[in-house]
Amino acid sequence: MKNQTRATVGPPAAGGNQLPPHADLNLLRTFLAVYRAGSFTAAAPRLGLSQPTVTAQIRTLEQQTGRELFTRLPRGVEPTPHAQELAGQIAGPLDALATLEDTGAAAAPVHLAGPSELLCVRVLPALVPLVADGVQLRVTQGLPEPLLEEMRAGRHDLVIATRRPRGRALESVPLADEEYLLVANPVWAERLAGHPGADDLCTALRDVPMVTYAEDLPIVRRYWRTIFGKQLTALAAVTVPNLYAVLSAVNAGAGVSVLPRSLCQEYLDSGRLALLHDPEEPPLNTLFLLQRPGSEANPDVIRVRDTLQRTARDW
Repeated sequence: MKNQTRATVGPPAAGGNQLPPHADLNLLRTFLAVYRAGSFTAAAPRLGLSQPTVTAQIRTLEQQTGRELFTRLPRGVEPTPHAQELAGQIAGPLDALATLEDTGAAAAPVHLAGPSELLCVRVLPALVPLVADGVQLRVTQGLPEPLLEEMRAGRHDLVIATRRPRGRALESVPLADEEYLLVANPVWAERLAGHPGADDLCTALRDVPMVTYAEDLPIVRRYWRTIFGKQLTALAAVTVPNLYAVLSAVNAGAGVSVLPRSLCQEYLDSGRLALLHDPEEPPLNTLFLLQRPGSEANPDVIRVRDTLQRTARDW
């Protein structure tokens, strides 16, 4: 029976952990889940166990190895050097075993998260062929920090973030660079046509209502700083919940804003929006792709990841 499975998982590294002669695979799986999740609480649902059971299994493994594996923190746990060695010893074999056990079974859904506008405009269209081929997706939208916290808790397999995460717990790879453009309704563009130079345009824009998704105008302020070399002093005329709403308001003539090219390119191509300024080097924001440790046991996670990395070259 599975809960009685025992095996020897490779030779211990020199000077590393001395495992019992026949280590219990369930204890090792629990250890690896806690190591990757960073807490007993986050690992429990991933294992289908209660938090007290996870705690008891880790305590048993510590007794068997004669080593303390985790330092308890106010929030989560930190692996000891002995845990680092043990994880390096067993991660490969256990992941390979999990892949063999899952062969022939239906792959679990892939839990993907990121900014709502990017998911709708770029990500989901790129993944349509995979969905048609049987891949199941569970998509969540949100801001970077909450999504990364949820990934650490095991909720997401892949996260697209607009900034590189702090620390080393989650590894990230650059996915694509997003350009930001200064745009307005063509009516406003005609009014500003007499100010072609960047300095004159910056002055003229003082009299144009500013549309933004946040009171502190983060994207617009960055554009002013990097392109015009000036501090933005204007206040928002219209504040809306998200970039889609910014696009809608600007398209309707509410004022001017700075939007990612992926969101407004169709409107520019059709003439519904006008590009107010075309600097040689528009502001860029790098998108990062993160994968939850251990999620590679689901082959569909790898398919989604590879598809995103391939298609992002054309974003």
